[in-house]
Amino acid sequence: MGAPSSTYRVQFTPSFTFADAAGIADYLARLGIGALYASPMLDAREGSTHGYDVVDPTRARPELGGDEGRVALQEQLDKQDLGLVVDIVPNHMVVPNPWWEDVLEHGQESKYARYFDIDWSTGKVLLPVLGEDAEDEVHEHYLKANWRRGNTELNYRRFFDITELAAVRVEDPEVFEATHRAVLSWGVTGLRVDHPDGLADPGGYFRRLREHFDGWLVVEKILGPDESLPQSWPVDGTTGYDALREICGVFIAPTEAYDGDFHSVEHSSRQQVADSILVAEVRRIARLVEGVGFEDACAAVAEVMVNFPVYRSYLPEGLHHWETAVRLSRSPAVRALDEQVRADPHGELATRIQQTSGMVVAKGTEDTAFYRYTNFVALNEVGGSPDRFGLPVEEFHQRAARRESAEPNAMTALSTHDTKRSEDVRARLAVLAEIPDEYLAFESAMSAKHGISEPTLNRLAWQSLVGAWPLTEERLGQYLEKASREAKIRTSWVDRNAEFDAEVAAWPAKALNEPEVTAFAERIKAPGWSNSLGQKLVQLTAPGVPDVYQGTELWDFSLVDPDNRRPVDYEVRRDLLARIESGWLPEVDDSGAAKLLVVQKALHVRKRGLHGYRPLHAEGPAAEHVLAFERSGVITVATRLPVALEQKGWQDTVLPLPGAKWTDVLTGRPATEDLASLLDTYPVALLVRGDQ
Repeated sequence: MGAPSSTYRVQFTPSFTFADAAGIADYLARLGIGALYASPMLDAREGSTHGYDVVDPTRARPELGGDEGRVALQEQLDKQDLGLVVDIVPNHMVVPNPWWEDVLEHGQESKYARYFDIDWSTGKVLLPVLGEDAEDEVHEHYLKANWRRGNTELNYRRFFDITELAAVRVEDPEVFEATHRAVLSWGVTGLRVDHPDGLADPGGYFRRLREHFDGWLVVEKILGPDESLPQSWPVDGTTGYDALREICGVFIAPTEAYDGDFHSVEHSSRQQVADSILVAEVRRIARLVEGVGFEDACAAVAEVMVNFPVYRSYLPEGLHHWETAVRLSRSPAVRALDEQVRADPHGELATRIQQTSGMVVAKGTEDTAFYRYTNFVALNEVGGSPDRFGLPVEEFHQRAARRESAEPNAMTALSTHDTKRSEDVRARLAVLAEIPDEYLAFESAMSAKHGISEPTLNRLAWQSLVGAWPLTEERLGQYLEKASREAKIRTSWVDRNAEFDAEVAAWPAKALNEPEVTAFAERIKAPGWSNSLGQKLVQLTAPGVPDVYQGTELWDFSLVDPDNRRPVDYEVRRDLLARIESGWLPEVDDSGAAKLLVVQKALHVRKRGLHGYRPLHAEGPAAEHVLAFERSGVITVATRLPVALEQKGWQDTVLPLPGAKWTDVLTGRPATEDLASLLDTYPVALLVRGDQ
């Protein structure tokens, strides 16, 4: 079973069910999609809007239509020649659930005692102590987090710091079979595996999964800029955050105007996470370190995890990452820790410290540092590197060619349910790299009128406002509440600062009513559209299997979840698509129809099959403003750095085309090598050989 030509991610919720997904199957087929890519479909906690809180892995979620609705959905997809890719969650289940309740009742005698990752040395499951006001005061994701009260008797592994999500031991063949039997019987096209870094043995898990599943298999593995998947994993690739970093990066101009010391912010953020919300995990691991005092062991464990250069190692693979973390650590007990891990790289100590390092890195970097280091937030993305400003065109070509040769069926993405901001927000913010002096003057002037007293949140607020413009007070207020509490500087989810919270809550009403904000947002809108169309066309035609996140076939200026999980208006999209199918060439305007045109044309070209990768280079005074490549007789042309280009124009810049006749499928016109003519309608072109 091969990889789909492309995917379209949908988020199932009680208000968007299997039946609703079946209802858009014909639209997705017309759009050119290869497979529906579904958020978790197994039974989850009632009311869940994401499905990662699985309560019963043996059946499709009744709230979404159950197994009957799931079968009907697959039948409808089959009629439209669409595949189905399902997101699965092997690492954890929500508690309470029937298996967990049996464990609480019967302890180690329970049939399910081995299903959960529990330290039975105390003879029972230890649960957190909650105050009477916990539910009112703590955000739902932290509902039962217990570190504030110093209660570290917690003795089961969690999903990060979410006490309601208990880890499952899928490394046990019986547990694997029980948790995977249902989904493996559905006959799906592909599987997307959530959070493999939390597993005890990711490589072993994927080898077992591959024995039972021969379809397309991608993993939510966040790679560092120069990191590769372990070569022993029998998977097709990642879910695309590495491609996101590269595609977005090539549309960002290099500048030093937003430079700062990201690494010190990142280090202190990780240390805070290890010392607070993940202290129970640190202490559990420290008890396994032999020959040193307990507190010294705690310090060593925390420091090594804080210093990991990537999310985790997979010993004996990735030994150099482990060595780097050890070398950067100074705790007295680090040597003993290192010796014990090296002596038994598959032992419990090595296993637990590796599967926990990813938690420290993710919570410390993505969910803390990215809300503290806000100099230029377009770079603050999952898998991103805020210290790497932009990506040279030649480096993009090198990385794209490597993906084609090594992982041609890896997923690529620009927006996901977990991105900090949508692709179009990032594309608009990329404009700020071209006009740093102008933007910083705007931010300074506006901060003098309506600044937030915490400087890093203030910078984040102004960039978010112009990047996601226009948006409501409610949406902006909810985002800033989350951002301020994730940053954990003046307030947090568990330690509120009422005065500061009130200041943040009052800010949107003040800022949104300023005419200077409207004027600046209008200033960057058009070049932001150019970046959006460019990065979308590149993603859809470059090596890999491109995913279109729900609704992003039109402009989508969403911020982090839950903002990016709002309902999608498919009737508007159907109507616009019908006009495009009839030959309409929309303007590049607020409707976003131009993006829909690019998506539809590129996806249909892609279904013909694209292979190989050949960089193409423009010649002339504006050559740096072109990104172009050829694959299987299809040429992608995208404009980059549009502000500087507008100032000097294309002049006599040309893109030499191999062969005789080419047609731009976006406009239907014969292609010319003169870029001023080729790109006079849209800032992008998609060329195919001959007449179309």
